Amino acid sequence: MMKRFLHYRISAALIIIVALICSALVYAQIEGPSRGVLPIASNGDFEVSGIEVDVEASNSFEARTKGWQLAQRLGWKKLYSRTRGGDGGGLSDATLDSLVSSIVVEEEQIGPYRYIAKLGVIFDRARAGQILGVGAIKRRSAPLLILPVSISGGAPALYERRSEWQKAWARYRTSDSSIDYVRPSGSGAESLLLNAGQINRRSRSWWRIILDEFGAADIVSASVRFERSYPGGPIKAHYTARYGPDNVFIDRFSLSVSNKDAIPTMMDEAVKRMDDIFERALAAGRLRLDRSLVLEDVAIEEVEDTEEIDSDETSDNEDRSSSENVRNSENRPEAPAAPVAAPIQTFSVQFVTPDTGAVDSGERALRGIPGVSSASTTSLALGGTSVMRVRFAGDAAALRNALASQGWNVGGAGNTLTISR
Repeated sequence: MMKRFLHYRISAALIIIVALICSALVYAQIEGPSRGVLPIASNGDFEVSGIEVDVEASNSFEARTKGWQLAQRLGWKKLYSRTRGGDGGGLSDATLDSLVSSIVVEEEQIGPYRYIAKLGVIFDRARAGQILGVGAIKRRSAPLLILPVSISGGAPALYERRSEWQKAWARYRTSDSSIDYVRPSGSGAESLLLNAGQINRRSRSWWRIILDEFGAADIVSASVRFERSYPGGPIKAHYTARYGPDNVFIDRFSLSVSNKDAIPTMMDEAVKRMDDIFERALAAGRLRLDRSLVLEDVAIEEVEDTEEIDSDETSDNEDRSSSENVRNSENRPEAPAAPVAAPIQTFSVQFVTPDTGAVDSGERALRGIPGVSSASTTSLALGGTSVMRVRFAGDAAALRNALASQGWNVGGAGNTLTISR
């Protein structure tokens, strides 16, 4: 008897241990730290990158200030030459300060009296565009869900794990592209919904669910396959661009580097070339939207009874039924109409994100609001304002009221809202 009791105790303990391990594995699959790269915000501004500065001053702070001012002047000359030709008209530092929205530090070395850096300068499109004669609005494609697939050692991966290819797409500034990319972060449940096997799936109903979740109209995939001569040696990467749920081939190219340290630079160059391929395909009319991805409404027809009934009996029954309906309608109160479910709409919600914790807490707060079916950050700007895509059953006014009831201060207009505490 004692042995049987011990056997049950051991079996129960083993079951509990297995359950805990399985729970941990599921959590790791969804919330694993090795996946999920939030894309940077791309708001349509002009960017000039790779500006090298080397200046000296009486202290490190002054040297850095002079370096940034020099980068603004050099960046403006490059931007003006690229769009209009010439040297940019020699704008003052005060004027350039009003045109520049931010400085991107790519590489930086700060000494006591010297500042050496490689910088990027981002110019505000509305203000700089007036001088350059460039409009603030650019014709773009329909929203296309980009799927960066990386194949290494014969094993394909999308968001199952982080890859240099995914990171390159996340840091690419898409504002100057004619393709309206929808770039998932791959965090949370997105790593389960979007995986490498999804590329070869042809089910239109499943693709409709995914596209509706991310607010996209169609799909483009960009895959890279690595070839390594030997460990630590040269690496060759083969890139392929495809389009649509049928994975239609568009174009391919190859790049190579001498060692793994040069892979990030190669990936950045590959993203630019891949974007050029998609832009040319759009201009040639090859990126037409697949009509099978449009979910059309289906009319529900009532089924009529086809049983044959004697005509005299039918006539008598109709007369009796008609008189009974008249009497019942006089005494029976009118039934209330069935409530109509509010349609689900997609909103862009801007919120301040000083750190990554603010991103997670903001998403959790909005997911807890009744009527919100999903909330995910689509553009990340740590230390600034990020953008969250929110799907809500109702209109903008209803969402405003729901946010205000949770203690948020709500601003903005239309389907673009701004929230703060």
